Amino acid sequence: MTAPIVTLINNKGGVGKTSLVYHLAWMLADLGHRVVAADLDPQANLTSAFLDEREIEDLWDSDGRSTVWGSIRPFHEGESALTPARPRRTGDDRLVLVAGDLGLSAFEDDLSGAWPECLDGKARAFRVMSAFWWVLNDAATAHGADIVLVDVGPSLGAINRAALVASDHVIFPVAPDLFSLQGLRNLGPTLAGWRAGWQERLKRRPSRLEVLPGGAMEVLGYVVMGHAVRLDRPVKAYQRWLNEIPGEFRTSVLQQSEDPVPPPENDPYCLAQLKHYRSLMPLAQEARKPMFALKPADGAFGGHYQAAQGAYADFRALTTTLLNRLALSRSS
Repeated sequence: MTAPIVTLINNKGGVGKTSLVYHLAWMLADLGHRVVAADLDPQANLTSAFLDEREIEDLWDSDGRSTVWGSIRPFHEGESALTPARPRRTGDDRLVLVAGDLGLSAFEDDLSGAWPECLDGKARAFRVMSAFWWVLNDAATAHGADIVLVDVGPSLGAINRAALVASDHVIFPVAPDLFSLQGLRNLGPTLAGWRAGWQERLKRRPSRLEVLPGGAMEVLGYVVMGHAVRLDRPVKAYQRWLNEIPGEFRTSVLQQSEDPVPPPENDPYCLAQLKHYRSLMPLAQEARKPMFALKPADGAFGGHYQAAQGAYADFRALTTTLLNRLALSRSS
């Protein structure tokens, strides 16, 4: 059985999506799972979280096979096959990175053209559309991964469409504000259209073509990012938007109605509500490690160390919920 590919996406930028992918990947590894973290955002923000500028410069100046674009570029330039990825090792042998590259934006036109051409049954168009899926599965097989986590940019463009075609599951990081709700309104119907569109295209694939991604895009739920709390309760400024998320998620993403709509704390689609960790983030970036792994040697003294322990509990709970959802999905 192949490793499930889980993509985190939101049409609204700045909600902490990349940080969430980064911390989930490290927590999964901490809990003993073998993980591939993949950066399919042309801005390469996840790569910047894992590597410093010197490491990224060396990576981009090398033969390129350590980036997702390095694997795809020969195919983009006319070769018949994709090049296997060479995932970058991290500080934990259980976690590897398929690094991003600003050059990936050059693949956007290929993907835009391939989408309609699949309706004509063109074999190369299907190979273009499944390029990400092939690279991710190759990296997962090489690493013996249990799960692949994918970070994408905040867009509804062709790159993200292909990333979702490659995905078994989708998670939506959201902030309790108007802009995230509008992001759900934009992304939900688009996701449904991509899913249905890919299923229609699969009916027209050439019979000789190798196995292609199923494009299941199963929605696992949402994670509320950076909500403000006081005495363990959301502050009033956030409460209105927080309360609207479950209903908007059902209407826009699940395209279903439910009455009454449960509050976020009782919503089965709410995987977690994560607090702001403003005081920990600078320390984590300086130490180049997840916030929950900070120690006094990293400058996490007193309240900072207690906050790091709290972050560990929060991310462990979220990761356990994610693993349970994946197990339920596979058994159903």
